[in-house]
Amino acid sequence: MRTPDPDPGDNGDERESLSTPFSGAPSAPGPNTNPGWLSEVELAEARRRLPMLYVEALPVRTDGMGAVTQVGILLRATPLGEMTRTLVSGRVRYGETVRDALFRHVENDLGPMAFPLLPPQPAPFTVAEYFPLPGVSAFHDDRQHAVSLAFVVPVTGTCEPRQDALEVTWLSPEEAASDALSAEMEGGRGTLIRLGLASVGALR
Repeated sequence: MRTPDPDPGDNGDERESLSTPFSGAPSAPGPNTNPGWLSEVELAEARRRLPMLYVEALPVRTDGMGAVTQVGILLRATPLGEMTRTLVSGRVRYGETVRDALFRHVENDLGPMAFPLLPPQPAPFTVAEYFPLPGVSAFHDDRQHAVSLAFVVPVTGTCEPRQDALEVTWLSPEEAASDALSAEMEGGRGTLIRLGLASVGALR
C-alpha cells in the first residue's frame, strides 16, 4: 500500500490517499502555489524522517434516530490494474485544520453533493498508526510511518466518486465488518472499519 503524490498546484483536488498506490510524477507540472508543498525529493526525505499526518473517514448513512444503516466503501484501481477496497483518506496540508482536511477529502472522493455532516468539534474514534514494517501495529503502509485520525462521517446527499475512486459500495454494518470485506482491504483497514462501527454502536 502506497500513497501517491498530489498535483503541486493548490487547486483543492489533492488526492494523496493512504490507500492509493503511487501513480508517478504529475502529468501537468506547474508553478508551486502552495507554500506547504514539498517536492518529490523533499517529501521522500520527510517520509524517511517524520510521521505523516492523515485523516480517514468512514462514510455512513443513518436513519431518523441516528443509527447507522449503511457504510460506504470505496473501490479503487491501482496503476497495475488491481482493484482494492478502501476508505476516504488523505494528507492534512500545512496550515489546514483537521476539520477542513476531513471535509476536503470527503468531497474529493465522494463528490460535492455528498453533504457530509461534521460536528462542530470533530473528534476521531481512534488514531491509527501505520508503520512500514508489518507487525508493529494492526496497520501497515510500506512506504512511510503515517498517523491517521479516523472519523465516522454521516453523509446525506448523493455520492458520485471522483479522483481515482471508481465507485462507492453501500453495505450493511454487518457486511462492512465481515471477514470477507476485511480480506479486500489494504493496510489493516478491516480493523479500522470494525473500530469505527463499534464506536457508534453499529455492531451487534
